Amino acid sequence: MSIRVRFAPSPTGALHVGNIRVALVNWLLARRSGGSFLLRFDDTDQERSKPEYVDGIRRDLAWLGLGWDEEAFQSGRLADYDAAFERLKQAGRVYPCWETPEELDYKRNRQRARGRPPVYDRAALSLSDEEKARHEAEGRKPHWRFLLDGGEVAWNDGVRGPSKTQMGSISDPVVKRADGTYLYMLPSAVDDIAMEVTDVVRGEDHVTNTAVQIQMFHALGGEPPRFSHLPLLVDAEGKGLSKRLGSLSMAELRNDGLEPGAVTSLLARLGTADPVEPRQNPHDLAAEFDITRFGRAPARFDPADLDQINARLLHEMTFGAAGPRLVALGIPTDAAEPFWHAIRPNITRFAEARDWWKVVTGPVAPVIEDEDREFIAAARALLPPEPWDAETWTQFVSVVKTETGRKGKGLFMPLRKALTGLAHGPELKPLLPLIGRARADSRLAGETA
Repeated sequence: MSIRVRFAPSPTGALHVGNIRVALVNWLLARRSGGSFLLRFDDTDQERSKPEYVDGIRRDLAWLGLGWDEEAFQSGRLADYDAAFERLKQAGRVYPCWETPEELDYKRNRQRARGRPPVYDRAALSLSDEEKARHEAEGRKPHWRFLLDGGEVAWNDGVRGPSKTQMGSISDPVVKRADGTYLYMLPSAVDDIAMEVTDVVRGEDHVTNTAVQIQMFHALGGEPPRFSHLPLLVDAEGKGLSKRLGSLSMAELRNDGLEPGAVTSLLARLGTADPVEPRQNPHDLAAEFDITRFGRAPARFDPADLDQINARLLHEMTFGAAGPRLVALGIPTDAAEPFWHAIRPNITRFAEARDWWKVVTGPVAPVIEDEDREFIAAARALLPPEPWDAETWTQFVSVVKTETGRKGKGLFMPLRKALTGLAHGPELKPLLPLIGRARADSRLAGETA
C-alpha cells in the first residue's frame, strides 16, 4: 500500500509554526514516496470551529505550496463515530462514568498527596444498577471512558525507534462527553481506519495518545498505522517555545514579507543534523526528505534564522522567478532584468525592490557634504554622453579618479551619496544605466531628481 498521510487541524484558530511543521513533514513524506496527502478538518467542536479558519488553513497551505489530494470534515462523519462507539459499547470497551469535574479533581489531588500517579480508579465499573439509576434520576448524564488493556503497548516509531508505554500509568481516556460530543482520540482512530491512513506524523507530545490509540485501532478491528513523533520546538535559548513564538501564524510571516520557501526550508530541517539549504519549491525539499534524519533532541526555532534563509533565498532567486513579481510592483518589463541583477544581493525582503526602484526613478535628494562639493562638481562635468551600459560606471570613475586624484572610499562614497541619497546599496555599475544621464546630472548638481 502506498503511503497515505493526513494533516488534521482543528479550525478553531490560525495555523502557527508548530502546526505548519507537522503539516510540512507529512506532506514531504507523502510526496517523497509518491503517496497522498489528506487534509482533514477535525471540526467536531462546533462552537469553536469557524468557516473563516477553514479558509485560512487552506490559504496558508496553498501559500506554502503544500497542495492536498483530498479533503474531509469530521463534522460530516458523526454517524460513523456513533456506530463505532456502539460497537465498543457492545464489546465492553467503553463504560459510563458519573463523577463531576470537582469529584475527579478531588480524587486526583488525594492520589498525588499519597505519592501516587493521578490515574482514574475505575470506580464507575463497580457501580450497581441502582446507583447508576440514582445518578440518572438526579439529572446526571454520564461521560464515557475507553477501557484500556493492561500491560505494555510497543511500536517502532519512525523517529524515536522502538517505543513502549506501560498502560497501567494511564487513565482510561474519556472518549465521549456528557453532552454527547466526542473528544479527539476516538474520531481520529475511526477516520484513520476508514481513510486508510498508513502513517501518522505528529509532535512528541502525542506519544501517550499513540499508545491509547493503538489499543483503539485493535478494538475497532483496524490495523494501526505507522507512527512518527517529531521532537518539540524550543526557542533560541533552548527553552520551551514561548507563547509568542509558538503562536507565530502564517499570516504574520506572510505580512512580514517572508518567502514561503524560507519557512518550508527551515521547518523541513528543524530537528535534524542537516544544514538548512534554501529551496524555492517544496518539491525540491521532498526529493531530499528522509524522516529518519530527525533526532529526539528538541528542535531550536529562532525567527532570526528565517530572516537569514529568506535573504539567501532572494539572493539565489532567478530572474525567471522574480520577473513577474517585479512587473507587478510597477517596474517596467524592459528594465526588470538588469534591475533585478543589480539589487538582488542587497535585499532581505522582496518588497524592498520597490524602494530601490524609487532610488532609480526618484525623486532622490542627493547628499553632498561641503568638503565634497568641488569634487562632485568636477565629476558632473565628466559625465559621459549616452548610451550608457554596464561599463559606463567603471569608465566614469576611472576618468574622475585621474582628473581629481581621489581614490578608494573618498572617490566612491561621495558619488554614491550624491547619486542615490544613501551611503549603502547595490553596486552602481548595473544601477547607473537605469538611473540615466539626465537624473544623474541633476543629482550631481545637488537637485532632487
